[in-house]
Amino acid sequence: MANHKSSEKRIRQDEARKVNNKYNARSTRNALKEIRSVTDKTQAAELLPKVSSMLDKLAKRNVIHANKAANLKSEIAKQVNSLK
Repeated sequence: MANHKSSEKRIRQDEARKVNNKYNARSTRNALKEIRSVTDKTQAAELLPKVSSMLDKLAKRNVIHANKAANLKSEIAKQVNSLK
């Protein structure tokens, strides 16, 4: 158990951040699944900026690594461009 007020606060902050990060990461994974499953190019092109923005925000907040965000964005952009 924590012995200092500051360490107790740190524990509370870490728990709150963990919940937020988990929610953001899960919602992004669902969005990636959704855009990967779309077969219509116009619908995929509509989703692409939203998913890219989500990935950028997660990278900015250090939920995921910046390179991972870039790789995922590249992957989904290639997939959307290959649709007919």
